[in-house]
Amino acid sequence: MKKLDQFILKSFLGPFVLTFLIVIFSLMLQFLWLYIDELVGKGLGLMVILEFLGWGSATLIPLALPIATLLASIMTLGGMGENSELLAMKAAGISLQRIMTPLIILSFFISIGAFFASNNLIPVSYNKIYSLRDDISKTKEEIRIPTGIFYNGIEGYSIRIGSRDENSGSIYDVMVYSHIKGNGNTSLTLADSGSIKFTADKKNLIFTLFDGYSYEEEPHDPGMLDSPFTLQRIGFKKQEMTISMENYAFQRSSEDRFSSEVMTQNLSQLRVAKDSIDSVYTKIKVSQYRNLVSGGGLAFSRELDSSYQSKYTGVFEYDSLFKWKSLDDERQDLRVTIGQLENAVTLVDNFQIEEYQYIYPLRKIRIESLRKFTLSIACLIFFFIGAPLGAIIRKGGLGTPVIVSMLFFVIYWVVDISGKKLATDGVVSPAMGTLISSMVLFPIGVYLTWKSTKDSSLFNAEAYLQFFRKIVDKINRYKGEKAE
Repeated sequence: MKKLDQFILKSFLGPFVLTFLIVIFSLMLQFLWLYIDELVGKGLGLMVILEFLGWGSATLIPLALPIATLLASIMTLGGMGENSELLAMKAAGISLQRIMTPLIILSFFISIGAFFASNNLIPVSYNKIYSLRDDISKTKEEIRIPTGIFYNGIEGYSIRIGSRDENSGSIYDVMVYSHIKGNGNTSLTLADSGSIKFTADKKNLIFTLFDGYSYEEEPHDPGMLDSPFTLQRIGFKKQEMTISMENYAFQRSSEDRFSSEVMTQNLSQLRVAKDSIDSVYTKIKVSQYRNLVSGGGLAFSRELDSSYQSKYTGVFEYDSLFKWKSLDDERQDLRVTIGQLENAVTLVDNFQIEEYQYIYPLRKIRIESLRKFTLSIACLIFFFIGAPLGAIIRKGGLGTPVIVSMLFFVIYWVVDISGKKLATDGVVSPAMGTLISSMVLFPIGVYLTWKSTKDSSLFNAEAYLQFFRKIVDKINRYKGEKAE
């Protein structure tokens, strides 16, 4: 490898890694802000939160890679242009195509890596995210019993603490209602003081109470609605109450329950899912056709082609179909026909609801299968937009390149999201909805690449000013000639 190629690749890799990490960090902050309510207040460990954010950042790769490729290519070629390095290379007889060749090869390998990330890493990330979110949602909020009011955050209990000593952890004037039996406020424990602590495995909460009484009301005859209650009062010097904390601590469950989701499957799994739904859908369509034929009034399966099978060669007087012996016969036939048509319309409406159960998943599978490739295509297209732009505007750093990059990425993102939505709703085909963003940006990349190879002054303000000056001069000249 020549030193020039090494220099160009090093100039590209630094901004690429830097911008990729910056974009991932920025998008991860948005991701954290989106799910912050689900994470806070549940006593989750630091490793669980970091794992959740780590897998979440992996799902942001489809957004971060194209931006990083676009920014790095603009910064690399723009920096070379700003420092007159491009000018020196061209003066040495090296064309822009030759300068971009190592970057084209590198962007090709980046696209291959993007495909494997989209096909192998991102499905695993979504599976982990779905599992963690479900496990976190089942985890109840952390136990924080306030003072002076009744706390109902522990299932089956209502607890009131009069005051708390923050230094020793002791609690005073304790009142505990137990609703485990479902009989209302029939079990009450009062204590002068006490303490609260969790067991080592965080599965139980132990109330240690001192100097109090337990009150229990029991009906004489549980089978009778109006049975009188007997009050039992027991005093104690020390009593321990053990309360189960099931689902209060974070517990992991099986990750296989989300394996059928479209976002958690790679290409081979999507292909298997598509084949299985297709086979069922084919049988459903055959059954629907038979029901529609019979419901529409064709009681026999061979009525449609009976004349063909019997090789009928006579002349059929179709005008006789519209002649009835009497008005009553005509009315009766019309009633039967209208009833059969209404029945057929009802069947078609039901078929639409039934087909949606198969068409919608098939549509999502086709869209997701194609989107495995769009990330790679986007990386290539953004390189062929960014590199020519950098060579034309000749500005490095994070100023102008960021503004230009964000403009093109917003266009790409809006078109891509809109296309996916239209394809999911069935307005356009999955291929059109998935590839429309690439189809919009591809001509721009081709045009900018062509302009850069021609040393075009596409973003030279003076060239546009001269153009408008010529137009103004022609207008003034035309007005002068007309005045004469």
